[in-house]
Amino acid sequence: MASRFGAGVFGAGLALVLVAGAAQGAPCGDKAQGFEAWKAGFARAAAAEGVGARGLAALERAQYAHRTIAADRNQKSFRYSLERFMELRGADTIVAQGRKRRARDAAFYDALERHYGVPAGVLIAIHGMETGFGGFMGDTPVVSAIVTLAYDCRRSDFFRPHAIGALKLVERGAITGATLGARHGELGHTQFLPGNALAYGVDADGDGRVDFYNLADAMASTAHFLRQKGWQPGLGYQEGEPNFAVIRQWNAAGVYQKAIAIMAARIDQR
Repeated sequence: MASRFGAGVFGAGLALVLVAGAAQGAPCGDKAQGFEAWKAGFARAAAAEGVGARGLAALERAQYAHRTIAADRNQKSFRYSLERFMELRGADTIVAQGRKRRARDAAFYDALERHYGVPAGVLIAIHGMETGFGGFMGDTPVVSAIVTLAYDCRRSDFFRPHAIGALKLVERGAITGATLGARHGELGHTQFLPGNALAYGVDADGDGRVDFYNLADAMASTAHFLRQKGWQPGLGYQEGEPNFAVIRQWNAAGVYQKAIAIMAARIDQR
């Protein structure tokens, strides 16, 4: 794989805070009714944040994502024990395949670690956990999913900046309104939320475009995210060690965080 790590970052340090009262005249909601009226107000806020015609057109075409809301109401990962979670997610398989990937693409992962300081095992464990190493990257239109979550009252403040991020990714040609991702709008090999994709995306293969469905770009972007969130090269990442706090920045579920650290250590084991 070609590697020009650090090229084409979409905007490290980019402010993604949406102004108060974003959807003027249209409140958040908990059902499809009201979504179209809310979008009209959100379009005004998006334009004020610098979203242009292409992004606004994607917003106009966005549909209320019923399956996204159903998934958001039924998140079970937070309730499993660590052992059960790892069993259900196929931790042994991820480790076995991850070790093969580490050996096969050693030069690529070594270059990533030299540049960002993040060990291969962490990146590979995230890749395996999120999409089965790219085997399934989602079946839901990213823009519709993330805009629906921005409209939904449950966590609208959290998802609004990511909805703006998704529209800006459309503007930059990184995704389209039809690009598929996970039910919560995460995209690509390692399932970036759109605002994070916008802020931390890296054009690792040097083709002039940040493509999260390209493995080199996705893995370099993941490493860049972790480094920018405070990863300290050479220090430990198990629970209680300095870099475990950075793994916590990737996913809010405690069992997920612990599973990533445990699998990563097994993958990195020489």
